[in-house]
Amino acid sequence: MQASWGGSHVDMDTGEEGLPGKPRFSAQQAHVGRWLSPFFLTCAVYFLLWSPENQPSWVGALIKCLPILYLVVFLWTVYPGGGYSLLLQGALLCSAVGDSCLVWPEAFLHGMAAFAVAHLLYLWAFGLTPLKPSLLLPILLASIPYYGLLLWHLPPDMVLPLTAYSLVLAAMLWRGLARGGSTSWGALLFTLSDAVLAWNIFVHPLPHAHLVVMTTYYAAQTLIALSAFQSPRLKSN
Repeated sequence: MQASWGGSHVDMDTGEEGLPGKPRFSAQQAHVGRWLSPFFLTCAVYFLLWSPENQPSWVGALIKCLPILYLVVFLWTVYPGGGYSLLLQGALLCSAVGDSCLVWPEAFLHGMAAFAVAHLLYLWAFGLTPLKPSLLLPILLASIPYYGLLLWHLPPDMVLPLTAYSLVLAAMLWRGLARGGSTSWGALLFTLSDAVLAWNIFVHPLPHAHLVVMTTYYAAQTLIALSAFQSPRLKSN
């Protein structure tokens, strides 16, 4: 027997004498929660060690990437099967590359390219069903004024790359919202993180920008990773 959870189907144990058993939600959520504990620990280590005076280094890049790399290990271990999970793992690995590049300001374009590939993998994972074209209107109404203001402050060599990246990000947001569940919140937080980061770099420094960017970013990646457990192809552990 199957029960619906966030639009997906989760198996339910069958009790004796044909009676429906209890859903496996609570046991599975507890299992996932235990596995996520090291992720929160790596996030705490990053925020404790980070300082605006820190010089770019490979050690700093590794500490920044550890939470994302752990999410890859988490998905590989807890939910190894299915193309959806593998696409999420690929997107997370590309994100880790992007995180490393952004530690060095001169590698900003390389980092943006790595994140663009990550978003394309997320797009592939999210699919086109349901299509929900009505979501495009609010996305455009929010994106056009923001990027219109942002473009006025960009160096000429950044206009084309950032425009291309913005289109990919907007497409990822559309498909994430259409998929629903934790994916929609993850896509929203990812977009918010990038918007704050770009404004802080190119327009005007914002108070506590780094804290806002990284908090929303780590939360976004976590929520998208957890969407693997809302997939119709969910396999009970």
